Amino acid sequence: MTADDHYNQPIRRKADFITPPNLLKQKVGSGGLSEEILSKAEELLEHNTVEFEPMAELYLKGLENGINKAKTLPPETHTEESIAGMIYPAMQLKANGGMFHYKLLTYIGDRLVQFLEVIEYADKEAIEIIEAFHTTLRAVVHGRIKGDGGSHGKELVTALEDACYRYFTKNPDNIVEET
Repeated sequence: MTADDHYNQPIRRKADFITPPNLLKQKVGSGGLSEEILSKAEELLEHNTVEFEPMAELYLKGLENGINKAKTLPPETHTEESIAGMIYPAMQLKANGGMFHYKLLTYIGDRLVQFLEVIEYADKEAIEIIEAFHTTLRAVVHGRIKGDGGSHGKELVTALEDACYRYFTKNPDNIVEET
């Protein structure tokens, strides 16, 4: 599942990655970790028994709230805050999906983030696409579809990407102009 980044559009905004302070490193200092500790940490991640679904539900609800907020505003009044209300939960789903072996969720979340990074505002048609992403993300979580989803996962991603490309062809005014 590969596609052109940002649907061949210039980036309007970039989702920020926030690196929190490493409190443990501050306490123990710098230096490498032994192979034994790294192996144990890797094994813990591979065999974790933490349920991802409750956390994912929080982010899905956050995305839904962002969508609903965008629906109530006229498109021309959308602010960066409005888009950020949708980008943040999508980014969290993307970031956390991989840790819990939801490769398809991570990929779909990434494509949604890329769509949100290039639209100028969320008009009615953009919101419909964002809702389609939300519905698909929810289906992946509720269906507990781990891995890449196989051929069905690829079809879902292709359908979402095609909708984004059609949107940009039909709505060239909602694309940030390159300077």
